[in-house]
Amino acid sequence: MRSDRLYLADILDAITLIEHWLSASDEDRFLGNELLQSAVLQKLATIGEAAARLSEETKRASQDVPWKEIIGFRNTAVHAYFSVDWRIVFVTAKDDLPALRFAVKRLLG
Repeated sequence: MRSDRLYLADILDAITLIEHWLSASDEDRFLGNELLQSAVLQKLATIGEAAARLSEETKRASQDVPWKEIIGFRNTAVHAYFSVDWRIVFVTAKDDLPALRFAVKRLLG
């Protein structure tokens, strides 16, 4: 079984890639680039999967993080792919990931 530290590192790695990929992109460019959309969505799914595998103890240590929503987002991305709202994906990636990065770094110490 993998440790929470490894799952947190997976989350941090995924955030780093998403931020890199979107650093030179605005919403219109994102919405017009299916490859970028797929890559970002896959890494968001990775974040959700890693979050789902974190222990309850780790989740309780960071109650400011909306773990249920992160996991729910992953479930929608994987199981309801054709109903994905790409604008929500973009806003999530641009606006929500910096706070998650901060929280994960805090948990990693």
